Amino acid sequence: MKNTFFLLVILVLFSTCKNEEELKAISNNQNKTAIDSTKMKVNEFAIVIHGGAGTILKENMTPEDEAAYKSKLEEAIRVGYKILNEGGSSLDAVEKTINILEDSPLFNAGKGAVFTNAETNELDASIMDGKTLNAGASAGTRTVKNPINLARAVMENSPHVMLSGIGAEQFAQEQGLTIVDSSYFFTENRYKSLQRVKEYELKKKADKKAAFYDATIKDSKFGTVGCVALDKNGNLAAGTSTGGMTNKRWGRIGDAPIIGAGTYANNNTCAVSSTGWGEFFIRAMVAHDISALMDYKGLSLQEAAHEVIQKKVPELGGDGGIIAVDKYGNLVMEFNTAGMYRASMNDTGELTIGIYKDNEN
Repeated sequence: MKNTFFLLVILVLFSTCKNEEELKAISNNQNKTAIDSTKMKVNEFAIVIHGGAGTILKENMTPEDEAAYKSKLEEAIRVGYKILNEGGSSLDAVEKTINILEDSPLFNAGKGAVFTNAETNELDASIMDGKTLNAGASAGTRTVKNPINLARAVMENSPHVMLSGIGAEQFAQEQGLTIVDSSYFFTENRYKSLQRVKEYELKKKADKKAAFYDATIKDSKFGTVGCVALDKNGNLAAGTSTGGMTNKRWGRIGDAPIIGAGTYANNNTCAVSSTGWGEFFIRAMVAHDISALMDYKGLSLQEAAHEVIQKKVPELGGDGGIIAVDKYGNLVMEFNTAGMYRASMNDTGELTIGIYKDNEN
């Protein structure tokens, strides 16, 4: 009798445990399905660009200037969109889109590059292939018309990742890239900006209490253009190009040509291009950190970008922004400044263009 009783108890316990395990398994499968359902392709292909972040306020912008910036942003992104829509590669889309921005005096890259303390223009750029993790960069060049083209040539036609100065220019010539006289990069407004910054420095030395607001001086560390793209083959790419910081000295190099800081792309996660105070973006390894938070911590692109740009960078004392696209085609334009020139297009051709913060166009 006792044996029969104990046998019944064991059977009941076994049945209960089995049911709990089955319920747990069902629950886990449901959760897994719920999680997986959020990781579906949002866009077959997509592209995002930026033209620099900083104290960009509507009250300081003339209607003519605003229209000019929006027009050039649209022109640039449509070039990349066309490439992607026709089945072209994300690398081609990134390079050709950035070329449009480099050729415009509106942005701090290529033709519109800012001046160094020595009244020269020294340009930096980088590009990265998310499929292979191959990358190329150039720094401190003065005669290469389109630095992003040089960065891609370094990536594809050299055993190196970064070339600088005279050596980079020699390589550019050997690659048949367009070389220009350094006077090509001269623009009156950038030159005047340098003089204002120098004047401010002299006043500051003469009177430590002297202080006045000038958006040009406040944003002397900003500029930069960038592009990220996802193509129809699921490949990501990112590129960044800049003239650096107004009044920079001693061959200063910012984050734009630094892989992992200003530029990063990985097909497993996302493609990122940065713009902001380069010293802090280097210390925080902003572009790679966003990818790493997605890869190691399981954050979404939006969550990772917010964590880095709204928390990590400001805690270090820096500011700026990023554009990014993940492997599912989700788009992010995150910045902690008053504005960022930006535009995006998805696979349906929907275009968004922004300059200011808080949903202002």
